[in-house]
Amino acid sequence: MNSLFAKILLWFWCTLAITLVGSAFLSALNANRNPRLVTFQLEEARAAYESGGRPALEAFMDTLARIYNAKGILTDENGRDLLTNQDRSALIRRAGRHPILNLLGDSAPEIPRAADDGRYWFFVSGTRAKVGSWFLTPDHLFFFVAAVMLCYWFALHITSPVRALQKAVERFGRGELTARVGSTRRDELGQLARTFDRMAERTETLLTAERRLLLDISHELRSPLARLGVAIELARSGDDLESHLNRIQKESDRLNSLVGELLQVTRAEGDPSSLRREPVRLDELLALVVEDAGIETEAHGCRIRYATRAPATLDGDPELLRRALENVIRNAIRYAPRDSDVEVSLQTTNGSVLCKVRDYGPGVPQESLQRLFDAFYRVERDRSRNSGGIGLGLSIARRAIELHRGTIAARNAQPGLEVEMRLPAISSGKLQAGT
Repeated sequence: MNSLFAKILLWFWCTLAITLVGSAFLSALNANRNPRLVTFQLEEARAAYESGGRPALEAFMDTLARIYNAKGILTDENGRDLLTNQDRSALIRRAGRHPILNLLGDSAPEIPRAADDGRYWFFVSGTRAKVGSWFLTPDHLFFFVAAVMLCYWFALHITSPVRALQKAVERFGRGELTARVGSTRRDELGQLARTFDRMAERTETLLTAERRLLLDISHELRSPLARLGVAIELARSGDDLESHLNRIQKESDRLNSLVGELLQVTRAEGDPSSLRREPVRLDELLALVVEDAGIETEAHGCRIRYATRAPATLDGDPELLRRALENVIRNAIRYAPRDSDVEVSLQTTNGSVLCKVRDYGPGVPQESLQRLFDAFYRVERDRSRNSGGIGLGLSIARRAIELHRGTIAARNAQPGLEVEMRLPAISSGKLQAGT
């Protein structure tokens, strides 16, 4: 039997059957076992015998049979029947056995009672009835059937989410990554189903990103490799060797940059527990990044302004944070029009550090804002690499911010694009305790 539903249902029904049979035996065992009634009957039989002898005792026994439909036997202390002079010592011996053993015998069970002074024994027995007849009436059978149906419903209630989970796992295993259980139960089975849904969603995200990553990498590598091949063939012709070597160097640098960006993404997606943690003055780090970006702004004909220099300290990896800030600022410089400003600001609010980077460029379409931080995503798919990069900078920035328990978002500032990075700050009390 491999079905959990069948096992649970059979277990419930067996428990119900055991309870039923046990109740039948206990009912049979306790039928007419009224200690006070039997004691009263003993005293009445004794009084009849002592006052009127055998005739009076026989009259009492007839009355007992007529009213209670039971047979009574009065014996002396040795087991001699005072009405028939038969040897009833076996009844006295049997009185010491467990009542259930007497119940399982062939004859109707006797209920024994000894006189307080030990001179008499009184035994009363009724007609043996079928086991269970004391409570298996039509009224009771209704409740028995209701209990059976309740067991069936309870077994179904327990196993139905397990079957739903099994079907979802089978679908997911066949490659249907959108398979979910969607359970609304609040018990442990519901928690298990929701845990699977979260795992499936995470797995689907990772596998989808991996497939997209492989496609994008193949696309990104194909173009510079093709240009390298052409440049090498031209260099072999001997015409303008210096120009062709410069071209080869340029394409090699692009490949090297691509590999470096991919390694950076791999490190950012690695084990978060291995992340370096130390107090970082983000205002000072941001000032260095802005200063280093000055040369790039001059080349693009724009300006960079570090508007606010509020002191801010947080716990994190300085190199990963520098990379995130640098990528966001370089992206803003790339799309800033000539003679425009790239504004960088930093402030602390409600226990967090808020860094904003804004350019006055064309912005991005509204539908592209959510995907702006995806790896290899470019708003203009066919733009040249000279202006567009390879689409990994903002993806690295997002992962770096998230590894520091922060958030990053972009919005159209009209004109331009504003990227907002929010990171948890270290309170002054914790900072002094750490130092």
